[in-house]
Amino acid sequence: MYSIEPKSFIKNEWKDFFVKVQRAEKHRIKKNNKFYLLIDDFCWKSKNMYNYGNYIIRQEFISTSKLKEEGFAEHANWIQYNALYQICKSSDSYVALGSIAAQATLRKLEKNWKSFFESIKDYQIHPEKYQGRPKIPKYLDKEKGRYELGINNQRCKIKDGYVYFGWKPLRCLNGIFKSKIPDDAKLIQCRFVPKKDEYVLEVVYEISLLNINKKKSQNIAAIDLGVDNLITLTTNCGTQPIVINGKPLKAINQYYNKVISDMRSDLKLRNDMNWSHKMQKITTKRNYKVEDYIHKATKIVIDFLKDNDIDTLVCGYNTGWKQETNIGKINNQNFVYIPHSSIIEKLSYKCENEGILFKTTEEGYTSGTSFLDEEDPCEENYDKSRRKYRGLFISNNGIPINADVNGSYQIMKKVFPNAFKNGVENAILHPIVVNIPA
Repeated sequence: MYSIEPKSFIKNEWKDFFVKVQRAEKHRIKKNNKFYLLIDDFCWKSKNMYNYGNYIIRQEFISTSKLKEEGFAEHANWIQYNALYQICKSSDSYVALGSIAAQATLRKLEKNWKSFFESIKDYQIHPEKYQGRPKIPKYLDKEKGRYELGINNQRCKIKDGYVYFGWKPLRCLNGIFKSKIPDDAKLIQCRFVPKKDEYVLEVVYEISLLNINKKKSQNIAAIDLGVDNLITLTTNCGTQPIVINGKPLKAINQYYNKVISDMRSDLKLRNDMNWSHKMQKITTKRNYKVEDYIHKATKIVIDFLKDNDIDTLVCGYNTGWKQETNIGKINNQNFVYIPHSSIIEKLSYKCENEGILFKTTEEGYTSGTSFLDEEDPCEENYDKSRRKYRGLFISNNGIPINADVNGSYQIMKKVFPNAFKNGVENAILHPIVVNIPA
């Protein structure tokens, strides 16, 4: 006889296997777009709403903070969304923007304040993680400032593969933006996000993915991030390591830095200015080139993981990469302008999409400890003098291994000490270089 479990039991069982995540599809709106000024006007009004609401919250918080310091109050107060809405709903800023968008702006403001309070709590426990005490949310520039325009899923939808708005001021945009979000995705919101010289329409949606945190890691890969060798990828499966060439990306930055430096010098001499619209246009173009290169590089990584049945990826990072890097003037220029954090972010969600567990670890002591000698990546074993010319690391037995490959293997061992429980004899020591097509 078959027994049928209650629906609630089945539903709860499936919850353990799936997790809901949000993704965003992006569409650029350049200055030459005929709807640019419309979006710009609403984002300007959204800025006014944000600043007005922020003024209300700041005044209450600052005044009650002083009362607390003087012993007249037990704690400082901050005005949350429901109370803030009642105060703001009759304001000129609220009326000008419209209730749908104004409420979205106020909710985002509340979220920013909640993030501030969470940062303060964390700062009191771990001050070393911060460069200074977190500050309360600031006002946006009165003239140049813009803030995102958010439209919830009650006023927008995907119809026949295009974005449609039910909110009257934006109905002129219906059927213009083609969407490729999955058919089974749940639309959360559409938001227009201001950038330096354009707007980006983000179509935010929710999908269900397998809960990969319940998987047991067996086939493991690790990544060491760099400059010339942008990504060095190794596994514990005996596959040949690969290095994704970072020199084209470095060349993009070098050319950009030279052009901007020359333009800044000329602009300073002629007009006593440091920045221009033309410089911003060049910067935007450079940013999209870098973004495209990183997308292609991370796709190569994901394809490699899928082809080799890798279920776990470990990526090394350095705390305070940009703030504390000191590897010489030229190298610093290359390193600071290569957004390694963007590589990590893209690998994280792309791994999640493919059901691959993604982990990060601080990469300290991995470059100066020996994988072939089965040393733990710790301070006691650290000896960077074994890292020789032309990117080679020499083991205690005199065996050469590619230095970045050695670092990548050690990054893997930091998170999974038993990744090579059967020994390191079958590990391949030198990589093949993968070039990204233009």
